[in-house]
Amino acid sequence: MTPTAPNVFALAEACLAATQIDEKLERSAQAAALVAADAVALNRASPPPRPIAQPGRPPRPHLVEPRALPRRGLGSVEGRAALVHAVAHIEFNAIDLAWDAVYRFRDMPPEYYRDWAAVAADETRHFCLLAARLAELGHVYGDFDAHNGLWEMAVKTSASCLARMAMVPRVLEARGLDVTPPMIARLRNVGDTRTVEILEVILREEVAHVAAGSRWFAWCCAREDIDPETTFARLIGEHAGGALKPPFNEAARRAAGFSSAELARLVEKSAA
Repeated sequence: MTPTAPNVFALAEACLAATQIDEKLERSAQAAALVAADAVALNRASPPPRPIAQPGRPPRPHLVEPRALPRRGLGSVEGRAALVHAVAHIEFNAIDLAWDAVYRFRDMPPEYYRDWAAVAADETRHFCLLAARLAELGHVYGDFDAHNGLWEMAVKTSASCLARMAMVPRVLEARGLDVTPPMIARLRNVGDTRTVEILEVILREEVAHVAAGSRWFAWCCAREDIDPETTFARLIGEHAGGALKPPFNEAARRAAGFSSAELARLVEKSAA
């Protein structure tokens, strides 16, 4: 990374601060391209990261508790639009989560920042695909209520890169590996092939995102000389109530760096 180039931490902070959708997407794509071109500096002496209770957000969608979100069937255009909106909201949050992983943790190798900038680029593109699909269904991002669970976990893990890598990519994002195949099957049953195509792209690329979380979680564990599998189980106990909900897409999770022992533990705990 080039010493005289733009500071990667300042670029990440600017992405987080953007409040308008187009502004955040443009800043994210540009920052990711600079990182990919090795045209940024790692100025670790720059001002330390500040707490971010909320990243920059547009005024909509209205955020509510998850249980307050209505359930809609996929037999109507409105129901399919609500589903696409929910996934778009996840991807929009994932842009901020990737840049916060860059911004917040200043003691990681250069490859770490390249990985999470690349993830941010993917999440930006995923959101654009979903926003275009929403437009085809007669809606825009913000038309439906959403929840703030993803960012709440970012706040909870803001003091530890190890905890962040465990709980965001390996728990929250890995959940997408589990629930997206059934979602695709339901959409295919109602003939929504366009949304299916988009979700198949996202599912394929999210495996690499979770794998990045697995890789850097293992790196953080090695740095602290602790066992990754028992540490992951402990963190699930601390931050996720001790067990994750089935079903588990075991093939995708294996491709994303989950060990056989971890998968067996997840299944066992979920059945208890």
